[in-house]
Amino acid sequence: MNSIFQKKPLLIFCGPTGSGKTASSLYLVEHLLKTTNNQEYNSCVIINSDSRQLYKDFPIITAQPDHEEQKHCLHKLFGVIETKEKVTATTYSELAKKEIYECYANKQLPILVGGTGLYLKVLLEGIAHIPEIPEEISQYWRERCCLEGSVALHKKLEEVDGVLAKRLHPNDQQRIVRGLEVYTATQKALSEWQAEQKNSEPEFNFLKIGIGDSFPNSLSLLEPRLKLRIDRMLELGAIEEAQKAKAKCNDYKASGWSGIGCSELYQYLNNELTIEECKQLWYKNTRAYAKRQLTWFKADKEIHWFKPDDMESVLALAIKFITC
Repeated sequence: MNSIFQKKPLLIFCGPTGSGKTASSLYLVEHLLKTTNNQEYNSCVIINSDSRQLYKDFPIITAQPDHEEQKHCLHKLFGVIETKEKVTATTYSELAKKEIYECYANKQLPILVGGTGLYLKVLLEGIAHIPEIPEEISQYWRERCCLEGSVALHKKLEEVDGVLAKRLHPNDQQRIVRGLEVYTATQKALSEWQAEQKNSEPEFNFLKIGIGDSFPNSLSLLEPRLKLRIDRMLELGAIEEAQKAKAKCNDYKASGWSGIGCSELYQYLNNELTIEECKQLWYKNTRAYAKRQLTWFKADKEIHWFKPDDMESVLALAIKFITC
């Protein structure tokens, strides 16, 4: 922990894809410091917290802020990773902390914007420091999973880590195996390791602002926006963008291609989908992702939710936060 900056404010805009996080954060950038006449910060910096917007070859498909939007303030961690590179939540946390500390050192107010809940969780709570698991234990549980199936192992997990088992779907093979191997190696539930990390002192004084319409109707209100969003991306040149990316990295297994929109366009360029099939699958996967995001963020009681057209209320809360 960098204790020098521990009490500095960190603003966070989160919410599902297509909810209006970018526009909302830019409104705040435009009005926050001039409204407060704040002397501690001379400018704002927007830092990306979306896993897909890290990739440099897909600015249109991943809805990265365009050149006009980036004129409002300095933007960090947008389009900085090659398609072939893999980024974990831990890697992101290290990158983001570097940018946040740099902001504080330069009297800049950092504002995180994105929809990758896991990235935010690891950044704010850290990750449990679990001892290294012996390979023979990992191999044992992988083999048992192949023989017995994840549902049977989920029942086994219920016996040793009921808290984790409740959080996992019986088909979530990777995380079930992880829970069992951690317990076998340490004789301590993975959920206990995670709870210990969560109870440690937070590194940042943060405020989470959620952008999205009221639950439980958020998804139905998002749906028409998501369809229009895909059409707009295609108009802006998403196909041409994917063609250029494919010329640089023609490996479907590369991490950059796993993003929604990227994957479907790769299949279209390989003549595996028609353009209409591509659009339908793109929308279907986007909708499913938005639903998962809503489920994740709804469970986070630290988030203050606002509708995308209620920016005056967002501004009032942010002013109170940075001046208190």
